[in-house]
Amino acid sequence: MLVRAEVDTRSVRPKRPCPVRVSARRTHTHVSAPTDDDAALARAFQDGEERALAAAYARWSPLVFTIAVRSLANAADAEDVTQKVFIAAWRGRAGFDPARSRLPAWLIGITRHVVADTHEARSRQRRLEESLAATIPAHRVDDSVSVVNRVLVSDEIDRLEPVPRQVMRLAFFDDLTQVQIADSLGLPLGTVKSHMRRSLTRLRTRLEVSDDSY
Repeated sequence: MLVRAEVDTRSVRPKRPCPVRVSARRTHTHVSAPTDDDAALARAFQDGEERALAAAYARWSPLVFTIAVRSLANAADAEDVTQKVFIAAWRGRAGFDPARSRLPAWLIGITRHVVADTHEARSRQRRLEESLAATIPAHRVDDSVSVVNRVLVSDEIDRLEPVPRQVMRLAFFDDLTQVQIADSLGLPLGTVKSHMRRSLTRLRTRLEVSDDSY
């Protein structure tokens, strides 16, 4: 089955090659000359035989890993690429034609696409982080008023009757909706709304008095 085959590829970790020295220079990937075993393996892979997937992974995952780590300069990302390549190859094996391309060459082509996608994902992440960083004020905002209000709200909630207190704590501190609060406490939704309305009125009055005192 396809699902089991995908799990198998994850369970067979690629044998790490000797530590790879990452270089900015263009690298040339060497693929050994084809053998009869390679041709038989390619046909079995195309036919969807799971043993062929495991054999192809064991044989060529170090090659895929090496290409990925040279481009990405990160072993964890290269391992992730290796897994994605073989999953993509297995899912898309119907598009593989042994008469037109050898299996390792086909895998290398998929590898280059996955590596390119990884670089693009990195770029998107970097742009997002830069965008978020631009929205953060350079100076520290004085949040003393917010802290005081939160303390006052918590103090006022503690003064409520048991049931309204539970309702308001779930709303303020657990961020639950009115429906979720009703389900959690086993109360009618209308009762929850009534408790919240009365409690909010009390809290509003309390905060207004506090603001006046400042």
